Amino acid sequence: MPINKKQPQLDRIVAQDRVIEELGNGFGGDSGPAEGPLWWKEGGYLLFSDIHNNRRMKWAEGSGVTTFLEPTNQANGLTRDLAGRLLACEHASRRVTRTEPDGSITVVANSYQGRQLNRPNDVVVKSDGCIYFTDPWTSPLPQQQWDLSFSGVYRLTPDLGTLTLLVDDFLVPNGLAFSPDESILYINDSRRGHIRAFDMQPNGTLARASDRVFCDLKGGQPGVPDGMKVDVEGNVYCGGSGGIWIIDPAGVHLGTIEHGQTATTNVAWGGDDWKTLFFTSRNTLGRVQMNIAGLPVPAAV
Repeated sequence: MPINKKQPQLDRIVAQDRVIEELGNGFGGDSGPAEGPLWWKEGGYLLFSDIHNNRRMKWAEGSGVTTFLEPTNQANGLTRDLAGRLLACEHASRRVTRTEPDGSITVVANSYQGRQLNRPNDVVVKSDGCIYFTDPWTSPLPQQQWDLSFSGVYRLTPDLGTLTLLVDDFLVPNGLAFSPDESILYINDSRRGHIRAFDMQPNGTLARASDRVFCDLKGGQPGVPDGMKVDVEGNVYCGGSGGIWIIDPAGVHLGTIEHGQTATTNVAWGGDDWKTLFFTSRNTLGRVQMNIAGLPVPAAV
């Protein structure tokens, strides 16, 4: 599959002839794709969500894809907190959960001001331990049947005591990621087809006056902004029209990894050196080797 380069500086990031490997297929369905890839460094394997089939999958070199856990309450986005515990956005239960070392489940968030969340989608953790997650409407149920009248993006303190609504004017807030120095939070809107960027305030909330469109990812090929990650140099990787878009810190589209699938649902860094870019589509899991490392997720301490 080709790497479509719009800017020559993409050569530093990924080789033109780099092989794009398919690691598994047959996941998902019309109502929920493969999603939420997450590298588990100390185990040397990747977890990802098979939403429609209500299971968590595991990929490892040499053994391929196996079922790791089922059921999962149709979990979507996955990440780890500073202690290396798994965080999951669960569609069916409309909550964010944490898996403890003994396997028990802690409910991290399931309501805002006494009203049940919509359908938490993706989640990231800041270096201070605060949890940020998106909560769009992504359900066939009529909007008036939901408790909340908006799609929200939230910040939760590490003690799980304070949930703050950061922004509520997205149509479908989906993937989110911090810049390497955590001075910027990127949030994409799948319905509007773009990524917005916000400067961070010292208290962990968004400087709303800094709100700007970072990059528009629409085009003539299938694919919308969905899961999103950042590398150590601040380049942003996000599903968009035609594949995985690579965007520099100034918002310039450097090029697209055209993996040939209908849409990119999420991406994740992994491998021993964090230079493997894993990606999920509606029905497949794949990977491509990059020249620049991605921002790592925490391992167990």
